Amino acid sequence: MPTQRDIQLLARYNQWMNGRLYAAVADWDEEALHEHRGAFFGSIFGTLDHLLKADTIWLKRFAEHPADFSALAPVHALTHPYLLEGPVYDDFPSLHAARLAMDETILAFADQLTNTLCEQPLVYLNRAGESFERPLGFVLLHFFNHQTHHRGQITTLLSQAGVDVGSTDLLTLVQ
Repeated sequence: MPTQRDIQLLARYNQWMNGRLYAAVADWDEEALHEHRGAFFGSIFGTLDHLLKADTIWLKRFAEHPADFSALAPVHALTHPYLLEGPVYDDFPSLHAARLAMDETILAFADQLTNTLCEQPLVYLNRAGESFERPLGFVLLHFFNHQTHHRGQITTLLSQAGVDVGSTDLLTLVQ
């Protein structure tokens, strides 16, 4: 079972890597960010948007946990991505600001976890309304793995565009 320390490390890694990716494209124009590059979500912007949407969906589920994590209070006010037809934000500065806030929320949430809470079940519904029950710690591993998967797609797109984001290894943060 993953521990609070494991989840805190993954939350820091998440923030670190998101920071690196957003910095790598910060000076790109909107057209280049939205350019279809053959990725599953089309563009770099589309993939960054997908990550923000998926994180919002999962954080809304985590916010329903009986532990009532106070760090997730801001998540209640976010529009549920199931209700959105297009991107969460239309421009990079807005998406970036939302990502920064989301990553801070994820860090604060990780700090509120305990090893006991990681072992407790999380009951949630998927988009089709099907109910699932899994240990919270393992769902959190999925949450972070999903982010890593799509950030890997973005680093590939950046590499193809001649941008090297440097090391993406989790071990870079382990001391």
